[in-house]
Amino acid sequence: MAEPHAKPLQERSDTLVRFDGVEKTYDGVSIVVKRLDLDIRRGEFLTMLGPSGSGKTTCLMMLAGFETPTAGTILLDGRPIERLPPHKRGIGVVFQNYALFPHMSVADNVGFPLRMRGLGASDKAARVARALDMVQMGKFADRRPAQLSGGQQQRIALARALVFEPALVLMDEPLGALDKQLREHMQIELKHLHERLGVTVVYVTHDQGEALTMSDRIAVFNDGRVQQLGTATEIYERPSNPFVARFIGDNNAIRGQVVDLDAGTCTVSVGQGRELVRASAVPGLSKGAATTLSIRPERLTISPTPATDASAEATVREVIYLGDHIRVRVAALGSDSVEVKLPSSVGSPSSFEPGQRISIGWNTRDCRALPDN
Repeated sequence: MAEPHAKPLQERSDTLVRFDGVEKTYDGVSIVVKRLDLDIRRGEFLTMLGPSGSGKTTCLMMLAGFETPTAGTILLDGRPIERLPPHKRGIGVVFQNYALFPHMSVADNVGFPLRMRGLGASDKAARVARALDMVQMGKFADRRPAQLSGGQQQRIALARALVFEPALVLMDEPLGALDKQLREHMQIELKHLHERLGVTVVYVTHDQGEALTMSDRIAVFNDGRVQQLGTATEIYERPSNPFVARFIGDNNAIRGQVVDLDAGTCTVSVGQGRELVRASAVPGLSKGAATTLSIRPERLTISPTPATDASAEATVREVIYLGDHIRVRVAALGSDSVEVKLPSSVGSPSSFEPGQRISIGWNTRDCRALPDN
């Protein structure tokens, strides 16, 4: 006969971290994190994504133990940890500034968490060597941080976070100080390292590209709340509200009003009611409600083709050449700033000129009617 607690134990094995009704305020008036309920699965790479002041970093700091929740509970492997000091949580942390000790060698920096835990010299040396090899920095063990590049310092900070084999690693904008090319390279390295180790990672960033590249799931934060939680594909292809559509990738937002609803699609009037557009309807819309139509610039075409099922007349306002693609800004659907993104192989700046009348096309499934809140 199964024990009464068998089911919760099974649930605990799937969920490593649980935020249960967590709130945070610093002054008793402004609430930085508002009633956060969030489960983080064992072994996943979850990114907390949002603009400055959205609450994402505060959530990470509460999980690490550097901030205390005002209300609610944080569970780690089923145990409340709000009153547990950071060094007793067994969590690895990587900060944006790396926080390496300048007077210590690379090996001593990486071994510092083990020294604090009282490991013997031989065991410590073996673990340090393993952690450095993990991030391909084994031959730099005797150097000082000042002798390393930014990317190398980032690897050392990561090795230090992994050396004591934590079940959970927290990363607070760890690539923010790197140049664009190195940052993109490190994104792929971190993704591959996570796949090899299977450790749970909670990653904080304001960079949408990082989140889309690296994450198993993304929690999009704004105004102290999770606006949407899902895979990169779900977040990008099916945003749940105008903020998510606007914050993740490029987006055309067109204001309108729902005039009809039918089995997951709707008809929206735009341009002061002069045009009707069919769109995919997000749950929660009602007839007569204000809505924002969301459609990605790359899902629009110039001159409708048999592959598209909707179209509109447009007037070219501006053409911008960006190397691998061009952006054509047009007036259409009651908006003076609708962007169409075309590969350079399809169109060139000389193909269009301001004032030119054209048609744009798209598919109804790529146009989403979102609650206008």
